[in-house]
This record gives sequence, C-alpha cells and structure tokens, in this order.
Amino acid sequence: MEIANEKGVVAEKNDYSVWAIPPEVVGEKLKKLIGALRSEFGGPEIPPHITVVGAMSLTEEDALKKFRSACEGLKAYHAKADLVVSGGFPSQCLYLLFHSTPEVMDASEHCCRYFGYKRSNRYMPHLSLLYGTLTEDEKNKAREKAYVLDESIDGLNFQISRLALWKTDRKDKETLESWRQIAECSLSPN
Repeated sequence: MEIANEKGVVAEKNDYSVWAIPPEVVGEKLKKLIGALRSEFGGPEIPPHITVVGAMSLTEEDALKKFRSACEGLKAYHAKADLVVSGGFPSQCLYLLFHSTPEVMDASEHCCRYFGYKRSNRYMPHLSLLYGTLTEDEKNKAREKAYVLDESIDGLNFQISRLALWKTDRKDKETLESWRQIAECSLSPN
C-alpha cells in the first residue's frame, strides 16, 4: 500500500514490529539453541528477540518516529524465562515463555501506546525458538530436545537494555528473508 506524505511524495507502507533484544551473551546462547533445533526440525533462521509490539502497517518514516519516541521514555527492565512451550501458530511453534511481570507488561504497554497498537489478546511475552508447522508429536520432541540442549533454558534471567525496530513482512512466513532491522535504541539504565 502506498500513501502520499505532506509533500506529495508517495511512501510505501510495510509491516513493522518492535523487539526486545537479549544481551549479547544471552543472544549467542539462544542462537546456538535455535540453530540446533532448526537443524533437526527445520524452519527459518530467527534472530533471538521478545516481541514488544506486533506487526503494524506503517511507512518507514512513521515507524521510525514512533519508535524513537517510545524509546525516549523507557527504562531498561528484567525478563525472566518461565518454560518452553509449543503453540498453534507457525511463529509460535516452539517458544520460551517469559513471566508477565509488571516491568515486562508495562514496557510493552508503553510502546504500544506510542504506536497506537491495540492488542486483540493479552500480551504474552515470549521468545520464539522454532518457526514452523510441526505435528504435536514433533513439537513435543522439539521441546524435549530444547531441554537436552540447554537444561537451564527456562532459568534465563536478563536485563533488556535494547529495543529494535524490524521490518517484518507478514506475508514472508516461510523464509523470513525479507525481515530486516531498521533501527535500534539503548534504554536508559534502571
């Protein structure tokens, strides 16, 4: 979809999401786990992240403006993993569920306000480990494998000090090759 800005220039709308980025050490650990699961169960490569604001159709200029504004007033916060679970959507085939602490919920709500994002369901903080369409038996095997590969995975506890704005084309669910990071911000210390 295209729209004209105030200067009459046509700007294309795309899907944009806001992600919480784990610290580098945690991110590397998660990349290894995600890679090992992918090699056995398939699916696209997923950068480790916790979705803060789901995909919204915006121009890049508008998305960047809203992202920068949301980041200005947000402080770093802690995220604590709960358990590995499977879901019914390809993007939630296997994921690490996080505790819905006030800090985590408030960070998402804060960003959603700046984006004008209205959730259809309650926010469920999670980090996807595997995208795909597996059978229930395969999901159970993948969950077991996640714990074999990293028995402490559900004990992860870390500070979120960075958010990223990603272009996330909802039509590209198979490869995610069109997905790319647009901007990143560091949150103020807590």
